[in-house]
Amino acid sequence: MRFDCVSVNQLHKGLKKMDVSKRAKVLIQAMPYIKKYSGETIVVKYGGNAMINEELKAAVMSDLVLMQLVGVNVVLVHGGGPEISDMLKRVGKQSRFVDGLRYTDEETIDIVQMVLAGKVNKHLVQLISKHGGKAIGLCGIDGEMMKAVKYTKSDVGFVGEITEIDTDVIDYTLENKYIPVISSVATGENGEVFNINADTAAAAIAASLHAEKLLLMTDISGLLMDKDDDSTLIHDVQVSEIPSLKSQGVISSGMIPKIDCCVEPSLIPI
Repeated sequence: MRFDCVSVNQLHKGLKKMDVSKRAKVLIQAMPYIKKYSGETIVVKYGGNAMINEELKAAVMSDLVLMQLVGVNVVLVHGGGPEISDMLKRVGKQSRFVDGLRYTDEETIDIVQMVLAGKVNKHLVQLISKHGGKAIGLCGIDGEMMKAVKYTKSDVGFVGEITEIDTDVIDYTLENKYIPVISSVATGENGEVFNINADTAAAAIAASLHAEKLLLMTDISGLLMDKDDDSTLIHDVQVSEIPSLKSQGVISSGMIPKIDCCVEPSLIPI
């Protein structure tokens, strides 16, 4: 399985500059890739600030529908950090993060479940339908798709660490020509609900489905040596370089789980 990090902003800017003839030319050039990936499974992680802009969101959903139409088995895994933060602000709670993970207390996990499995999930399903696709909204609790235990590397409350992925519900959805839209909440062995980082959830699902590709969509260019300078994009990273980049602060905040889920696939349960 290959991991790719895609900048939604860059993709959308490129498409907006194209007239109809240029788009047609791009599609013709893409035919070999369409043939290559037809019948294959591609897991797309979508979340964070890339979900705020409605125009961007519509463009992404349109692309997912196109992928499905040319025979790709598309699985969409999403987060919704900005929406969660907005809802927490409404109820007077402050968002707090530890090593890129949202601290999730008992009250917050209820809000996370409501926002991710409810509002955000169903909105994405509606958008896919609006663009001519068929989608079914799911979360990790459905069919016990995603099981987890409490995350123990740091104290982040009801944040979970995935122990098992059951792909039966996903397989059934794909077989019936729907795009599964999966929110990243999981179930615990004692009925708990856990908040799962969407990058981690997408990687675990991709590994369990033996997906051809995992696409991590983001609103930034990728891993930058200087976070304020897009020209410092790091195109290739060796696993041995990760600890040093973390200690330098190059890999920090929300980039930590993105990198971790790519460099530690052997830790993902299959």
